[in-house]
Amino acid sequence: MPKTLFISLPVADLAASTAFYEALGFARNAQFSDETAACMAWSEAIR
Repeated sequence: MPKTLFISLPVADLAASTAFYEALGFARNAQFSDETAACMAWSEAIR
């Protein structure tokens, strides 16, 4: 089973940060996101 790395970064503006990472091509993972946090998939193993 491949390992998954979760990196948690605090941000001041969640909506702006999510939009920034989406503009870079990262996908938002709805399973681990809500109104207080967003999980962005950087690769198969990095979230």
